[in-house]
Amino acid sequence: MRIIAVMNQKGGVGKTTTTLNLAHALALRGERVVALDLDPQGHLGVSFGVTDRAVRGLDRVILEQVPIEAMWRPVRENLHLVPAGVKLGELEHIAQGGAKRGWLLKRALDAFHGEADYLLIDCPPSSGLLSMNALLATRELLIPVSADYLALQGLSRLFGIVRHIEKVLKIDHGKLLALTRFDEGRRLGWDVRKTLLGYFPGQVLATVVRESEELAISPGFGKSVFEYQGESRGAEDYRTLAEDLALGRALK
Repeated sequence: MRIIAVMNQKGGVGKTTTTLNLAHALALRGERVVALDLDPQGHLGVSFGVTDRAVRGLDRVILEQVPIEAMWRPVRENLHLVPAGVKLGELEHIAQGGAKRGWLLKRALDAFHGEADYLLIDCPPSSGLLSMNALLATRELLIPVSADYLALQGLSRLFGIVRHIEKVLKIDHGKLLALTRFDEGRRLGWDVRKTLLGYFPGQVLATVVRESEELAISPGFGKSVFEYQGESRGAEDYRTLAEDLALGRALK
């Protein structure tokens, strides 16, 4: 089972959009997928059509040690979701437990006995305790990067944090980048693409996700892009991005 944290501390880069559509694309390929919503805002759950304001999920897994299998729910064929849960944000305010607070998700995943090929974690846009749990629970990161210079600055900060954790704990994360919100008609996007290829050769997934209206609209209907407009370029891009992830294809 590949456990992948979809992470970027900068908002607006398409993190939840990427988790939503990659999860469904992999499921449509026949892979067994579990999606964890680690963002207290619960946007991944809403994007899958889970709108119950009192829903429980990953909050109970992390705070009460309830098994993941007890809180997941089937949302599509081959795809289970563990929603964030209304109390997930409380983890950031827990003072007791010291360093052990960073390992709560890792402990839950170690005890996971469900059948899955991929487990995708939608992380919050912050560097707090929830993101730390994601970093300690997985050895594989997928980092969406929007085609703008501010996203590059945020990427530099994220890599600094990750490298510090790797050095202290003597671990190593596999790191893949997905270029998102790409406008083929703007030179800026091509400049960002060139910069990413220069700094991260072999780590940028081959498919560039183009800016498209259907990707922005579909979560509001509780649907992935494949359900909202399956023949759109957004669907095409995430379909091939899922293949990149599965096959290890990178931009050259």
